[in-house]
Amino acid sequence: MSAPRAAHITGWGHYAPEQILTNKDLEKLVDTTDEWIVSRTGMRERHVAAAHETTASMAAVAGLRAIATAGLAPDDIDLILVATLTPDYPMPSTAALVKEAIGNTRAAAMDVAAACSGFVYAYATAHAYVTSGLASNVLVIGAELLTRFLDYTDRNTCILFGDGAGAVVVSASDAPGGALGIELTTEPQGAYMIWLPSGGSRSPSSGETVARNEHFIRMEGRETYRFATRTLASTALASVRKAGLQPSDIDLFIPHQANIRIIEAVAKGLDLPMDKMFVNLDRYGNTSAASVPIALAEAVNSGRIKPGDRIVMVAFGAGFTSGAITLEWTADPARGLAGEAAVNPNDVHVRAPVDWDSVDPIPAALAELMRRPGGPSVPLDDVIPDEPRPATAGATQT
Repeated sequence: MSAPRAAHITGWGHYAPEQILTNKDLEKLVDTTDEWIVSRTGMRERHVAAAHETTASMAAVAGLRAIATAGLAPDDIDLILVATLTPDYPMPSTAALVKEAIGNTRAAAMDVAAACSGFVYAYATAHAYVTSGLASNVLVIGAELLTRFLDYTDRNTCILFGDGAGAVVVSASDAPGGALGIELTTEPQGAYMIWLPSGGSRSPSSGETVARNEHFIRMEGRETYRFATRTLASTALASVRKAGLQPSDIDLFIPHQANIRIIEAVAKGLDLPMDKMFVNLDRYGNTSAASVPIALAEAVNSGRIKPGDRIVMVAFGAGFTSGAITLEWTADPARGLAGEAAVNPNDVHVRAPVDWDSVDPIPAALAELMRRPGGPSVPLDDVIPDEPRPATAGATQT
């Protein structure tokens, strides 16, 4: 009997919008300070998508970079999975738009909805497809455009989130390595601790829901913190043990970048030093489903991961969900920077509908801040209310 085939990461890539929103910028919007934000979250800045950028456009750039890193062509991909809580539309799927944007003609494509745990859930799905023989190469993307779903009068949420996308290619291999232990959990008693009240079938969009600010993210911070600190550690530990390992055997953890205090608590819970935890939330904030793949790409490209290393990707999110993947890294890290450079975001386009016109998607308070002298420079004239959008629009290069 032949050994079951493994599923290895063969490509990785990420994308972050050019515009930066700093803590000092946020001081102009809400009652907060740079010191307060840094001391409680570890965050200093986050990226903000320009008006012409969408979740799909960012996902396509990250996906193409992962494909280039893997040394594949877009049509080598059999399945496209996009993890997001901020899709371009309720339908079609963002994955369908990404498929067209990257030039793939043969893959199945679907979205995965598990909030901040979405990328880990999507990775587990890719692993199942590859190891079962249903696919040979799966593109897994985490992408979010959260800055358009924030209440910029609520300092408890608007300081936390940013935009971006990260991706990996998961490929079949007969060699050892790849995922060694997978753990996924859902605890629905926390379903309304992080949520977006309206826009679904329970409360469809209306003038009243807009007036009540029900299209912005709401979060019970204390309850979420308690869940995160407990569950991130327990989920990571379960994954590590399924791999037949102990936390001390792991070379690097890639945790969801929600809050530095949460990551510190996880390290303490696993009895590990903080240098075993990769952290980049100071430059990105919380990018939800994009958080783990962006961090993974940066960790590999910066030399923190090498072949043979055992790493753990672990996340938690609304639902409450959590997920962890323990894996053995096998790819050549040197390929990553070349893959990133191979894709110019200005060459990537998502087709817009021809019979419909969007309004300026940037929230009014954020747009006003960006217009002020000394504010972040964002091309707000890309999408203007009541003016037609081009059928294709490129992304801004990092």
